[in-house]
Amino acid sequence: MSNNDIPALPAGSSSPGAPDLLRIKQLEEQTSALRNSVICAFNQLLDLKDLNTGVHSTRLAEWGMRVGRELGLEETELQNLEVAALLHDIGKVGIPDSILRKPEHLDPEEYALMKKHSEYGWAVLRMLPGFERAALDILHHHESFDGKGYPAGLQGAEIPVVSRIVCVIDAFDAMVSSRPYRKGLPYQEAVRRLNEASGSQFDPVVVKSFLSFAESEMSPVFAAAGTSVSSAL
Repeated sequence: MSNNDIPALPAGSSSPGAPDLLRIKQLEEQTSALRNSVICAFNQLLDLKDLNTGVHSTRLAEWGMRVGRELGLEETELQNLEVAALLHDIGKVGIPDSILRKPEHLDPEEYALMKKHSEYGWAVLRMLPGFERAALDILHHHESFDGKGYPAGLQGAEIPVVSRIVCVIDAFDAMVSSRPYRKGLPYQEAVRRLNEASGSQFDPVVVKSFLSFAESEMSPVFAAAGTSVSSAL
């Protein structure tokens, strides 16, 4: 192409110069830093509310990213996945401690209130620019693959893929972790239950991906619970 073939810029316009590009880069870095600060602040809030919730969320973020990469999620989806995994329980700040820390099983009224935490999390995060998609993923992380979950009763591919991933890893971590009212399940029993609910409660593709590396991740989980890996596996 000759110089005569190069289209001229519209009158009054110019290509970005070095100062403009530097300013754009600075704004992008500031936006990224602010996003990370918000995530860290909310995660600290979870730690203050319930230390086990904060540790649980960090573990889920690591597992979720491994599953997401294996399933070929795009970079924007992976970013939302990390946020959703870290902050999926942020709505629990609106649940009374008497319910969160109750040493017995919840009664129907208490359980109905506990189920509101995904809606509370969505209501908070959707107000923040850049977190709208992650807020929706958090809203739906308790949907079931067969449509019998909550809050919207979505089914199969209607459920955002990030929500389906968080659903699987959240349920598994809850099964193997100890709670005030029960001890965590042995690894093999948790795997059995995950496989049993594959295709009904859980997306079978996500289950298969997670179980491909789950056993190697159990050491820190059982160590935190005070259970030996050899006796749990």
